[in-house]
Amino acid sequence: MYMQYFHPDNMSSAEKLKVELKKVRDEFKMSESDCGSARVQVAQLTTKIKHLNSALHKKDKHSRKGLQAMVQRRKKLLKYLRRTDWDSYCLVLSKLGLRDNPNYKN
Repeated sequence: MYMQYFHPDNMSSAEKLKVELKKVRDEFKMSESDCGSARVQVAQLTTKIKHLNSALHKKDKHSRKGLQAMVQRRKKLLKYLRRTDWDSYCLVLSKLGLRDNPNYKN
């Protein structure tokens, strides 16, 4: 009976996002205390982008600007990851379903 409060159907959108971010962080961290490496940041940004994209309205200019900023930050982090740690880069792309853009300027 107690567990039904934590069922995803009873959660708000923000609570669902929090749970999803924790799951993604646990999946992509390299060590036990890792919560800020580039691959964790890319995974969390991707989760936030998908969440915001699904809730975005046509005339919501401020949220769209924030979404574009997140996409640019993810792009920079992916560029850094591609340059420094190729294996992590490939892992992140395959797990998150992102495409490789070979036109990056290193």
